[in-house]
Amino acid sequence: MSFAATDPLTQLAFSVTENKGVFAVFVGSGLSRAADIPTGWEITLDLIRRVAAAQGVTDQSNWAKWYRDTTGKPPNYSKILESLAASPIERRAILHSYIEPSGEDRERGLKKPTPAHEAIADLVASGHIRVIITTNFDRLMENALRERGIEPTVVASVDALTGAEPITHSACYILKLHGDYKDARLLNTDAELVAYPRKIDQLLDRIFDEHGLIISGWSGEWDTALRKAMLRAPNRRYPVYWTARGDLRPDARDIATHRDARVIKIADANGFFRELRDRVQTLERARRVNPRSVELTVASAKRFLGRPEYRIELDELIAREVDYLVAQMEASNLSTQGRWDQQKFRDRVNLYEAVTETMARVVGVLGRWGNGGEVALVCDLVRTLHTHAEKNHGGLVAWINLRSYPAVLIVTAYGLGLTRERRWHDLHRFLRFQIAREDRTPVSIVEVFSTSSWRGTEDNIFTQLEGLDRRKAALSDHLLVLFEQWGKSFIGVAADFELLFDRFELMESLAHFERNELAGLEASRAAHPNQQFTYCPIGRVGRRSASYVTLTQELQSDEIKPRLLDAGFAGGAPRMLELFAEALAYSAQWMRW
Repeated sequence: MSFAATDPLTQLAFSVTENKGVFAVFVGSGLSRAADIPTGWEITLDLIRRVAAAQGVTDQSNWAKWYRDTTGKPPNYSKILESLAASPIERRAILHSYIEPSGEDRERGLKKPTPAHEAIADLVASGHIRVIITTNFDRLMENALRERGIEPTVVASVDALTGAEPITHSACYILKLHGDYKDARLLNTDAELVAYPRKIDQLLDRIFDEHGLIISGWSGEWDTALRKAMLRAPNRRYPVYWTARGDLRPDARDIATHRDARVIKIADANGFFRELRDRVQTLERARRVNPRSVELTVASAKRFLGRPEYRIELDELIAREVDYLVAQMEASNLSTQGRWDQQKFRDRVNLYEAVTETMARVVGVLGRWGNGGEVALVCDLVRTLHTHAEKNHGGLVAWINLRSYPAVLIVTAYGLGLTRERRWHDLHRFLRFQIAREDRTPVSIVEVFSTSSWRGTEDNIFTQLEGLDRRKAALSDHLLVLFEQWGKSFIGVAADFELLFDRFELMESLAHFERNELAGLEASRAAHPNQQFTYCPIGRVGRRSASYVTLTQELQSDEIKPRLLDAGFAGGAPRMLELFAEALAYSAQWMRW
């Protein structure tokens, strides 16, 4: 079973993304509770306390028990409100103080839109949610929308429904089933909630029939007319998701069973809606660029590369892709803030790959069919991505490190193209290119962005990807699969792509090995006989015996060895190449252990 199949939040995020505007959000009093607007039960207890205080009764530890003992009846919001206020206007005045923020509330940041309201408003702004149903009297949802420049169509009474913009034409349609706290036509007693006006029922029937539902903050117990509407809904063409902090209560379970609802256990509504928004944004951004657009860009790069008079067009094409890539790296859902989460890590990897794919395939073309003039261009590209990733954002280390993942993808793509064509001089020149760093010693590309040296592999974090949990070279294994697809644009027919990938990683290791001085290596080897005498990075080839044997033999072959040394690998020194082979053997032993 895939990880998505066991995660209803991921299923919901995919449904919302793929069925834009289909889901309606239904929120109850639980959503506003986080803004310090009390629930109906809390208002009930406070009204009991206030009435008792007027009668000289104070300091009860349990007002509900006191009320039962005094009246012989359980506390009932509807009946208490009716006993205190005979008319809707009077009831509105009572409720006003519980909902409207005071000066002190504003100073404390209370009774304003919560993160849940804001996340829903973001989903409305992106077009994923168009219909909101609520039993709440407050205007937190409207305020969150207006902060984003969205003026919703609000229906809080039959009169408003008659003159409202049709639901199909509205960018955001809010149905306030029980009214608005500034309107005297509130529905908040049992008698008022037993049935809705016919036109409201007809609208509910249409919404429940034509939309999926995301229910949050509603117990399913108090609203008789609303329960009836849900139970009479004839179709289940779109799913219902019901969030709950614990088990659903009996009335809610009946509705959930009838509607075949999928229950999502949550800690709170704020976390749930923020996570839903973030996942939807990730999925939207991670949508693969239109394949025809990718292929057109790659084809253009091939055409421009083949004709010197199109050099300017090639530079402009790459500049556009770089601008796009850098802009996407600043997306809000790639912020370095936030806590670690495995699913978020997977989403981020997927997103970085989606926005980098076109550029990676283009530089792969440059590596395969370039003439050396493009090396400086690709080096500048990597330097740009490195500089952008190094901007100090603060936050979670894992998210900070991932910011440079696009550079790893670019280095791998270009390196594979160069290796496929055996352009050893250009490959060595590229891997050893020095990237200047502010207030620090310049460092070569291979020391920063090879699959073995990139800091984004700390704690072998890529084992968090599905199916890689036991891999010692998880990033390498992942990139192999990824570039089997991307490489079709520039690798062409390769008898053994796996061997080609391993060959490139071996060249990375050899270029990285050049950090050492020959004399220092000899001294270390003499001091540590028959054991690993220096660090030697190694990718997946260390555990692939077939590739390891083939590639180490190539290093000593009369065909490959002189070409590599002539290109500058191992500093052009045969002895350093021999020492590299020895150090590599020790690293391979560790990989196979």
